[in-house]
Amino acid sequence: MIAFLTLELRIEAAQSLKDKRQVVRSLKDRLRAHFNVSVAELNASGLWNRATVGVVGISDSRDYLDGLMKNVERQAARIVNNNGAEIDDSLVEFL
Repeated sequence: MIAFLTLELRIEAAQSLKDKRQVVRSLKDRLRAHFNVSVAELNASGLWNRATVGVVGISDSRDYLDGLMKNVERQAARIVNNNGAEIDDSLVEFL
């Protein structure tokens, strides 16, 4: 079973693409280290105040993945809030 979490970020504090990259890089690095999941920026656009991040986890238990993705989403909200951003939308899919 595979869980795929999509996070839509709004980065109001970003004044440049460099600011955006800093927020996204911090989020990716901290989620990878803390949860041992795969994280990537999706739809890397030139917009400095928007980002889409995908998080993937694999397990034989759907219940485990459901709990994992809820914890990842909570931690991601804390991380981006500390960096002057917020999560506009999130979606979890199971494959």
